[in-house]
Amino acid sequence: MTLTAAAVAALLVASAQAPLAVADSPTNESIELASEQLVEGRSASAITSLERSVEAAPEDPALLINLGIAHAQNGDTETARAMFQRALVSPDVIELETADGNAVDSRRLARKAIRMLEAGEFTTRLSRRD
Repeated sequence: MTLTAAAVAALLVASAQAPLAVADSPTNESIELASEQLVEGRSASAITSLERSVEAAPEDPALLINLGIAHAQNGDTETARAMFQRALVSPDVIELETADGNAVDSRRLARKAIRMLEAGEFTTRLSRRD
């Protein structure tokens, strides 16, 4: 099933320290995506918010990607990888609008997040314990 939406994945690039994508959840607009928290580097509060949202929508790739990013920022690469993998195999494929205006499907973004994780490209300098 393919859903088209402006979904959020505040994927942070270590070199640019800027989000690649930001938007709303296609499955439930009331679900908290914690994009602002991720951009500000407040990974601990993002994890708390996102875990609640993932309970409500366990296959939402935007939520899973953001939760993976939060864990990566927090230094928990194993959990981050697990979240990115879940987004990769989610039955919902969502089109994400990136900050530069490009559209990227959620599986492609999940694969990119895994590559970034493997390359150590997620910044922890912006992360703070909150």
